[in-house]
Amino acid sequence: MARGIVMGLGVIGVLAIATVSQAGQAKPAAAGAAQAAAKALKNPVPTNAASVEAGKATFTKYCRSCHGAEGKGDGPGAPKDVHPANLIDAKWDHGSTDGEIFTTIKAGVGPKFDMDSWDGRIKDPDIWNLVNYIRSLSPTAKK
Repeated sequence: MARGIVMGLGVIGVLAIATVSQAGQAKPAAAGAAQAAAKALKNPVPTNAASVEAGKATFTKYCRSCHGAEGKGDGPGAPKDVHPANLIDAKWDHGSTDGEIFTTIKAGVGPKFDMDSWDGRIKDPDIWNLVNYIRSLSPTAKK
């Protein structure tokens, strides 16, 4: 009888481990597909002075308090113990294509980095202008 109980518990344990293991694999696959879709997304807004200026206005209104006036991630409005991304350094934390930057702004970054989604609060064309402005902040951007 005791042997049957031990065997039963062993089977339940193996099934539980298999279920948890498969559930853990689904998330990376979904995340990978989402990242690929973001990477493939093309910016429909041409980079020009008007777009960059519109992006700067959006940045000043919504992003400056956390990312800082120059985009260095040093804004005074960032949540405690959170360091917003430096938008002018060579390292892109959440993808470097226009589509990845757009998706990061639209979907937000969490929970570790505490950047809320801007979906529904900033219109898509304004997010694309913001992408163009962020690109213009880079020291290697064509001025």
